[in-house]
Amino acid sequence: MRIDVVTLFPEMVEHAAQFGVVGRALTKNLWSLALWNPRTFTSDPHRTVDDRPYGGGPGMVMLAAPLAATLKAARIAQKAAGCAASRVVYLSPAGVPLTHARVTALNALAKEGTGLILLAGRYEGIDERLLTREADEEVAVGDFVVSGGELPALMFIDALVRQLPGALNDAMSAEEESFVGGLLDCPHYTRPSVYEDEAVPDVLLSGDHAAIAQWRMMQALGRTAARRPDLLEQRGLTKEEARLLEKYRQEK
Repeated sequence: MRIDVVTLFPEMVEHAAQFGVVGRALTKNLWSLALWNPRTFTSDPHRTVDDRPYGGGPGMVMLAAPLAATLKAARIAQKAAGCAASRVVYLSPAGVPLTHARVTALNALAKEGTGLILLAGRYEGIDERLLTREADEEVAVGDFVVSGGELPALMFIDALVRQLPGALNDAMSAEEESFVGGLLDCPHYTRPSVYEDEAVPDVLLSGDHAAIAQWRMMQALGRTAARRPDLLEQRGLTKEEARLLEKYRQEK
């Protein structure tokens, strides 16, 4: 998997990508990272990448020309590296929500040879004409605004990379996380078995794997119903899941 990031702060992305699951996967060559600074593709002495918005208002808007040149260079580099195609993803609070399903779909494209180019904006945003011509899609990591697209890009990279075979020490971890089956994850416990007078649920100490699996599903259903009922509406329930959810509610 090849990921290129267009950013005014390449050091920010490069440094953060060295740690944890993402960093280990990078060391193992499970994916590769290339960084592009639009200032490199400016022609004026001040390396200008932004200007005031037409119509007035606060802040600055990123210029189209330097970004277009940067994206062109990134596409050429990806093609030279063996990518069959490139897909530009703009990290924007105005984009569609970035879901587990969308991450999985983009991961599948990457496995088939599509290089991903993540466009991290700054200031008030990017000239809309650049986005119309160059961006294949816009995604948002949440209903909030941050100072730039670098942190959302790193979150996106983490979500992508952890799905790669060999990225996690235990392959089952990726299969049992929140959202994988359309549900939030169940609660988890570790030693000691009693902490501050609160004991681990007996079923987790029973050694009965079928009972443990059922308990975890029940907890995941109950937690999702309480915290993200919209996920259940989208997903629907089997008869057995509906039974477990009702049992969860009765026990609560």
